[in-house]
Amino acid sequence: MTNATYPSLRDRVVFVTGGASGIGAAEVTHFAQQGARVAFVDVADDAAEKLVATLDDAGRPAPFYQHCDLKDIGALRSAIAEVGRRLGNITVLVNNAANDQRHDWQDVTPEYWDERLATNLRHQFFAIQAVAPMMRAAGGGSIINFGSISWHSNQGGMPAYTTAKAAVEGLSKGMARDLGVYGIRVNTVIPGWIMTERQITLWLTPEAEENLLRMQCLKQKLVPDDVARLVVWLGADDSRMCTAQLWVVDGGRL
Repeated sequence: MTNATYPSLRDRVVFVTGGASGIGAAEVTHFAQQGARVAFVDVADDAAEKLVATLDDAGRPAPFYQHCDLKDIGALRSAIAEVGRRLGNITVLVNNAANDQRHDWQDVTPEYWDERLATNLRHQFFAIQAVAPMMRAAGGGSIINFGSISWHSNQGGMPAYTTAKAAVEGLSKGMARDLGVYGIRVNTVIPGWIMTERQITLWLTPEAEENLLRMQCLKQKLVPDDVARLVVWLGADDSRMCTAQLWVVDGGRL
């Protein structure tokens, strides 16, 4: 498939959380292909270094990678500040990182609840808080937060995760209002069931695949590139008047 080219993304500084694998790696790759200056954080050092080397070997601008546990807000703030020093003001933020670990509601402790929200929600706000001054200084920017189809489709088996992902949409709506005066756009991307290596390994059975395709209008499995193409468009000036919206990539499942 041929990808669109967005001239406004050339040399734009992009920061992606959870960029070492899955959807995040596709986003890093697509932004690099646009000629953006990409930085990303993750805890999977081996996968991150492999991605950087792959893009460098392909003649793309090598992304700047930093190890960062997003539950540590101090480390996240430091990572964002370092990107600003090295690459310039961040004007595209992709709050991609999450972990959809399954858990029984009867077993959830207060400590586990807090850890799940820190993993899936809290860092999105604090990344926005750290990046917004750079975007204001640059005259605008685009923030892309990641929600989930799970709570929209009444999925059970992970109440802390679905709660966090539902809250992302409220965060995006409120921040779009607060930051719009500075020319900063805030949107939410809601992926369907994307065939990342993790999803295929843990949960894709023949029965699950059959059920998924039955629910989707389009009878093809979704892959990370399908999401990355939308994210790149939201980062570009082509989407300049799009904010406070929910963008669903699910093959027509909802």
